[in-house]
Amino acid sequence: MQNKQEQFDRSYLEMAAVWAKNSYCKRRQVGALLVKDRMIISDGYNGTPAGFENICEDDEGHTKPYVLHAEANAITKVAKSGNNSKGATMYVTTAPCLECSKLIIQAGITRLVYKDDYRISDGIDLLKRAGIEIVNIE
Repeated sequence: MQNKQEQFDRSYLEMAAVWAKNSYCKRRQVGALLVKDRMIISDGYNGTPAGFENICEDDEGHTKPYVLHAEANAITKVAKSGNNSKGATMYVTTAPCLECSKLIIQAGITRLVYKDDYRISDGIDLLKRAGIEIVNIE
């Protein structure tokens, strides 16, 4: 079973990487998928809120403060759908920041699979403290 789960994890993580290509952000493109009972229930990538210009960075190359992270987009999208993420797995191309980790906990997500480390590990540390299963696949 472990081998089969790892195959699914790698496949969903690859799909999240493809989804990240939809981001207009130049500094980093991040994609996220929410999977529950082997069905994708939501997706997201980092970018500006609906109705805003698709420019994530200011003239100095800094990320604008209102850019949403991929995890936040996936969680809010599933909330709008009427579905829920309780017991779901989140697949994300980059480890979540502290703010997104709080959302992951509150959304009832029980497992996180990610590829790249984030520059600060406090998000992963918080998820571990909350008892969320963490899988890093490089």
